Amino acid sequence: MAILQIGTAPELGTGALEASFRLFMRLVAVSCIIAGLQYWGRLIGYSDGGMSRFDLIPSYWQLASASLAVLLPVAAVGLWMHVPWGPVIWVAAAGSEVAMHKGLPLWFGERPLLMIAHAMVASVYIGFRVALFVKRRQDAKQVRTDSL
Repeated sequence: MAILQIGTAPELGTGALEASFRLFMRLVAVSCIIAGLQYWGRLIGYSDGGMSRFDLIPSYWQLASASLAVLLPVAAVGLWMHVPWGPVIWVAAAGSEVAMHKGLPLWFGERPLLMIAHAMVASVYIGFRVALFVKRRQDAKQVRTDSL
């Protein structure tokens, strides 16, 4: 049961912007867990008719797939829990995929839609962080009854 206390600062993180940011982070977390499961499916031979099984793919794919199969689910947990290391792990995983498909397209192939998706997610994330920063600064400047 919440008790109304006059003169206390409103709790940060309860507005529509914060709720939208949490929803965005959880959607990215769900996409990370799906992508991580896809990498695991490839590695164990469940998808691609078993042609992408770990022992059948080249060593550079083994390194990339094994790394992303671990990084993406860890990033998903961090993003879901809304902890600071979640976006960091996501950037590492997304940066790895960008480096793979943009830097070494002869080895890993080109995936332009994935690149666009990573760019969009990064842009939206930066936009949310800037908006949250501005909102918190405005909230801090508001005159409260206890600040007089």
